[in-house]
Amino acid sequence: MFLTYLDSNSWLIEIGGKRILLDPWLVGPLVFGNIDWLFKGTRRTERPIPDRIDLILLSQGLEDHAHPPTLKQLDRNIPVVGSPNAAKVVQALGYTSVTALPHGESFTLNQSVEIKAFPGSPIGPTVLENGYLLKELESGLTLYYEPHGYHSPTLKQAAPVDVVITPIIDLVLPLVGPFIKGTKSALEVAQWLQPQVMLPTAAGGDVEFEGLLIKFLSAVGTAAQFQATLEQNNLKTRVIEPTPGTRFELPLESPELKFGLIA
Repeated sequence: MFLTYLDSNSWLIEIGGKRILLDPWLVGPLVFGNIDWLFKGTRRTERPIPDRIDLILLSQGLEDHAHPPTLKQLDRNIPVVGSPNAAKVVQALGYTSVTALPHGESFTLNQSVEIKAFPGSPIGPTVLENGYLLKELESGLTLYYEPHGYHSPTLKQAAPVDVVITPIIDLVLPLVGPFIKGTKSALEVAQWLQPQVMLPTAAGGDVEFEGLLIKFLSAVGTAAQFQATLEQNNLKTRVIEPTPGTRFELPLESPELKFGLIA
């Protein structure tokens, strides 16, 4: 399994011989609702759009997950799997093969990778977006992704999971509290899933943010502190901080070795 971190929530996942582009923001600024005075993200380094994409996977319909300028640059014939909100975004952009994946349902990509949707982040009072469990069908290796740190207890049925991508620090607003939940939430999901590897998302990458909201935003925790917390809780999980833009292979034991099925 190979990963390339493309900043913010964006990843290229190579699993089961397939290349899955996850929550891509790759071109232009990141702005919510055209209100750039409130929040604006820009890249220090332009990321080329990856080639040979087999699937676009979208966890949410918000701009930092389903980024319209990026999606307009991609081939509209690439299949898309997304939350129901994200599916509406790409359908409006003219994508030809779109699967809205409700919680509890699965999608199989070319008999190689199974993708199951789990309840994820709340967006407003009525919308619950998606987390995803990806499984490489040939090897049994698994990866779980949720970008805001909201993990459904239904995940426990999937344990153990090899790789978890989720925030490991908190992003906090005064009076509101954490809107990106990392420290306690990441420990809880590590205890549930016992992953070999955890990788941070949402708060990292080679990006700059500006606007009124940034003045009130604070980050709590570090990767080193989270690794120490895992060890204090007798978890063998390894935290890996990826270098943005660099493709790397995850150091994983196969399920057979992990469970002692190979002599």
